[in-house]
Amino acid sequence: MCGRYASAKDPATLAAEFDAVDTMGDSAPDLDYNVAPTKDVVTVVQRHPRTPEGVDTGRTERTLRVMKWGLVPSWAKNAAGGAKMINARSESAAEKPAFRKSLAERRCIIPADGWFEWRRDKTAKQPFYTTPRDGGSLAMAGLWTTWRDRADPKAPILITCAVLTTDAVGPIADIHDRMPLLLAPGSWATWLDPDATDVTDVAELLAPPPLDLVDALEIRPVSQAVNSVRNNGPELLDPLKPDLDADLFSDRT
Repeated sequence: MCGRYASAKDPATLAAEFDAVDTMGDSAPDLDYNVAPTKDVVTVVQRHPRTPEGVDTGRTERTLRVMKWGLVPSWAKNAAGGAKMINARSESAAEKPAFRKSLAERRCIIPADGWFEWRRDKTAKQPFYTTPRDGGSLAMAGLWTTWRDRADPKAPILITCAVLTTDAVGPIADIHDRMPLLLAPGSWATWLDPDATDVTDVAELLAPPPLDLVDALEIRPVSQAVNSVRNNGPELLDPLKPDLDADLFSDRT
């Protein structure tokens, strides 16, 4: 699964990296080294822009947008359940009422510098951070939707998202059996295409990433300070000291 990640690149950098227009303005989330569920996050979407009169322009535009992490289905009675809907299993999303419409029509990319995962060793849970070796961003496959409070028609529309997950592969599987569904740059256009509105259009992308993509990642143990959402700084990404590293990777019973 993916329950915490880092997103500490400024909007201009992300816009250039994902060939997108930054539409977030003052609503852009702060740089965050410990993104947790229900926080506002940066996403990449591609839609048909409309004129002020609501007419489809006939073209597509890729943009950076702010969404809340934790998907609230449009039919939900309230938004409270979003905190439990941060992930969607790629193998079953097409069958789940909460996710199937978004998988067909509302897909996004959730950029991340890397993600945290915990491995249980004896009585302790050790956090690990997985990040691209080259310093680039991960493109986590995401789903999004909108929700309106029927009890308050004047309330703003809530836009929420979830991270798709898949079976962990390569050395990542030694940490946890699940991982975010990572998209290679060559698949971004297909995944974001607003005119691809059938699940079969993206079915081949709903699979564990190729090993060459995984081989480009670095996995390192980090401080348990990340366990608390109150901690938020670049030191959370620092590797543990070598003597602690040796203990972590020694033979386990």
